[in-house]
Amino acid sequence: MQAKTPKFNVVIVGHNNRLQYEALLFAASLRHSSPDFAGRLFVASPNSGPRWTQNPGLQDEDVLKALKQLDAKVLPFDNHVFGESYPNGNKIEALFALPEGEPFVFFDSDTLITGTLNSVAFDFDRPSASLKVEGTWPRPTLYGPGFDGIWGALYRQFGLDFDSSLDRSQPHDYWRRYLYFNAGFFYYRCPKEFGERYLEYARTIRDEDIPELAGQVLTPWLDQIALPLVIHSLGGGRDTLPQGLLDGSVSCHYRLFPLLYARESDHVVEVLETVVAPNKIKKVLKGYEPIRKLVIQRKGHKIRQMFDRDNLPQREQAIRNRIKSSGLWMR
Repeated sequence: MQAKTPKFNVVIVGHNNRLQYEALLFAASLRHSSPDFAGRLFVASPNSGPRWTQNPGLQDEDVLKALKQLDAKVLPFDNHVFGESYPNGNKIEALFALPEGEPFVFFDSDTLITGTLNSVAFDFDRPSASLKVEGTWPRPTLYGPGFDGIWGALYRQFGLDFDSSLDRSQPHDYWRRYLYFNAGFFYYRCPKEFGERYLEYARTIRDEDIPELAGQVLTPWLDQIALPLVIHSLGGGRDTLPQGLLDGSVSCHYRLFPLLYARESDHVVEVLETVVAPNKIKKVLKGYEPIRKLVIQRKGHKIRQMFDRDNLPQREQAIRNRIKSSGLWMR
């Protein structure tokens, strides 16, 4: 008999910018698609401080009210290491504000919940993250080292076993051979334990002189460079989560609304337009132009008609260019 998945918390990040609208949309989709979710939903919001030139936290009263109505708890946190110089670091530092010792799932704010989260058999002792990823890092230079040399140096830096992380069904020096995730979601049994490891690894990669990283661009990839090392060090990996649920029937990391209308399934579009429809949600979300024009005014369907979901261009840039040529690109 399969063990029951323990109750867990969900956390996303909310800023005083487009992320506040994405956070509200995430919360509405969670309550719509997973009404039996028994954990807590936290919207982590960075506090004003020396690492920001302006207050980055959630301040819009309408957004805050709507989040409260959806039983989402705003969770303030401080930036001690990252901040305006690297906002992606918020997903790391926010973990320290979560209840210690309680399992969590982090999602990027530009995600919709499209099915019941309780159907996902998380093993919180064996962390993992999104495999909906492209080979964005590293980019080996002409004179080396290659993928093997770069990733191997990082595993040695943290005293980790490199060989056991490899997918030997993939060719040597091909990016899929090496453990690499999109940081659009990740999970573990304790946010403090995960956060401490994540912060240590990310800061070390950023600050230490690691010769094999010479010539490599770390921004904006730092969170995705450190993440596989953290997951491997905590006993997780690429095959610890059932396929087809997250980044599948249960969640959609859409990233930008024009891309959602171009690429995603009819069900994703239906969820999006259903959760935006109630007046108490719509009146807040219409303050964000892409939602107002593409979703509420239904101009996204013009984008949808431009593409065959069964035969999409292989490169995302080609999708973007076609949408831009129609005058419907917005972010």
